[in-house]
Amino acid sequence: MAERRVNVGWAEGLHARPASIFVRAATASGVPVTISKADGDPVNAASILAVLGLGAHGGDEIVLASEADDSEVALDRLAKLVAEGLDELPETV
Repeated sequence: MAERRVNVGWAEGLHARPASIFVRAATASGVPVTISKADGDPVNAASILAVLGLGAHGGDEIVLASEADDSEVALDRLAKLVAEGLDELPETV
């Protein structure tokens, strides 16, 4: 299983707009990805309700994981998106 640990770069955390951006990127990755708080249970990263339900705040550590064979690049892109708190979905995702 591939995994990335990253701190949430959005000051407001994974709420509303940032969660929407993240979920679109997770869905576009084409591989199944889970997201969790460092001490929590993983949820589907492509589900807006599941991501909002995490209650991840700015600076919280989250864990992105996938069991797919070709998940390394997708996890790197998602980790960068979360860490940098990007306001728009990058074209490379």
